[in-house]
Amino acid sequence: MTTTNAAAAWTMVVLGVVLAATSLWSLAVPGSVASEWVHGVLGVLLFLAPWVMGYSALAGASWTSWVAGVLAVVVAASALPAANAEHRTLAAH
Repeated sequence: MTTTNAAAAWTMVVLGVVLAATSLWSLAVPGSVASEWVHGVLGVLLFLAPWVMGYSALAGASWTSWVAGVLAVVVAASALPAANAEHRTLAAH
């Protein structure tokens, strides 16, 4: 039984690396509202990836994408108010 395939593996690796890179961007520039929006978009892409990339029949890979995607969207949504506040503070100076 195959638990993953090349499309699933590469999709999750690439989206994971990009998500990690944007996380570093968010840490480096705390007032960056754009980085939080990028996190949210990447989370949605990760959630949709099993259907778009054709690995929805692979339960382990699909659930990994779905859970990671939902977590990325939730974290991005929860960070937006703080990023907006920091952005307003920096813009006022």
